Amino acid sequence: MNPLKPGQIVRSKAGRDRGRYLVVLEVIDDQYVLVSDGKLRMANHPKKKKVLHLAKTNRISKEIEARLNEGRKVTNVDVRRVLDTLNIGDSDKTDIPTGD
Repeated sequence: MNPLKPGQIVRSKAGRDRGRYLVVLEVIDDQYVLVSDGKLRMANHPKKKKVLHLAKTNRISKEIEARLNEGRKVTNVDVRRVLDTLNIGDSDKTDIPTGD
């Protein structure tokens, strides 16, 4: 079973985006999710990422989760606002606890 939820903040462990924080926009299945950081990976073209390549955090954006549950569109501004509010918009700002 996939432990990630839409709206959850994750950190990439592998790939070109290693170390970047992303927001889960959609759970595809047990192995894949769609993620965005609102800057390099836009919300309208999210990255399909393997769950194994992500470190989950204990943070879930209620704002983004609510928008997705209501079927409303999530914008890049929404994603950036969430990551910037948590001071994790860029990988070198701070490190938040992960669920690993």
